[in-house]
Amino acid sequence: MINKKSGYLSKKEFRKRFLKSALLATGIFLISISMGVLGYHFIVKLNWVDAFLNASMILGGMGQYSELNDDSEKIFAALYALFSGVTFLTSMTIFLAPVIHRFLQKFHIDFDQGE
Repeated sequence: MINKKSGYLSKKEFRKRFLKSALLATGIFLISISMGVLGYHFIVKLNWVDAFLNASMILGGMGQYSELNDDSEKIFAALYALFSGVTFLTSMTIFLAPVIHRFLQKFHIDFDQGE
């Protein structure tokens, strides 16, 4: 519910909205890391730990850990790196959206109250 005095969502509602965003961002991250681990395991033929390491390094923006030999491995790694960049930005935007919205809302309300 929106507090009529402040114009904001109640703290309870804000926490619920933030939790939903955090869970959605976490879900996107887990699906993305799973895709990378499966790709590195089945396409690049790495063991599970090395596949997880490579997927984590790429998703975190650090870069490739293992050496790639085959063209199909290189194509997968390139596509996963591009996908990971977009996924990271998307999930962080979803995660931070309620906080940014609340900040901008406060700025707008304070500005309007001064007139």
